[in-house]
Amino acid sequence: MKDRYNKILELLTKEKKIEVNELSQILGVSNVTIRKDLDALEEKGIIKRGHGYAILANKDDINGRLAYHYEIKKRIAQKAAELIHDGDTIMIESGSCCAILADTIASEKLDVTIVTNSAFIAGYIRDKKNTNVILLGGAYQKDSQVMVGPIVAQCAQNFCVDQLFIGADGYNPRVGFTNSDHLRAQAVRDMAEQAEHIIVLTESEKFNSHGVVPLQLKERIDTIITDDHIPEDIKTHLLSENKTLLTIENK
Repeated sequence: MKDRYNKILELLTKEKKIEVNELSQILGVSNVTIRKDLDALEEKGIIKRGHGYAILANKDDINGRLAYHYEIKKRIAQKAAELIHDGDTIMIESGSCCAILADTIASEKLDVTIVTNSAFIAGYIRDKKNTNVILLGGAYQKDSQVMVGPIVAQCAQNFCVDQLFIGADGYNPRVGFTNSDHLRAQAVRDMAEQAEHIIVLTESEKFNSHGVVPLQLKERIDTIITDDHIPEDIKTHLLSENKTLLTIENK
């Protein structure tokens, strides 16, 4: 079933809109099965249903970003989950890779506590019984469904964790990983103050662009998890900085 979900999302990423009948033919299952799959994806907020067709959710919010390169993000999240043990307390910031990581943890690990500034993540895994979520307070950004501002820093100071998992909007070899929003970038910095290790989860295409706001964590980040299409010059640069680089296959 998960393989079908991934295939549906990859097709929607390419086609933007696709008919139920066409999905049925491509995937070799009945229209009834496809409709059930689409219902499940719509419930997660990843797609929207129309009469006889499906489209991606708005890419301007995290629901839509989840669908873009979903299969790659899922494999990145699974690789990241290997670093987490039952009973751990970790921090996860907002972002689509991070949301999928939270869902993976909730499905595969026991009694993990996730401290996050993402209201989306808190809602995304609300039905999972094996995971505890602590939501940091702050000013609420509606589109990204994330808490930002000085209250995030105040709340984060109540925790001291081994690992913080973050996403990125881009990369610049001179300044490191970047974000596109000043407030979200500051929230990441505030959470990073409370973590021993910072792990970046991002698809390789992010290395071909950069956001306007440096995360200012160049020296603190020690592990990057991405796919094997990362440009060779960037790979060499990261390794020269003694970063741990973990890659998954980009099929």
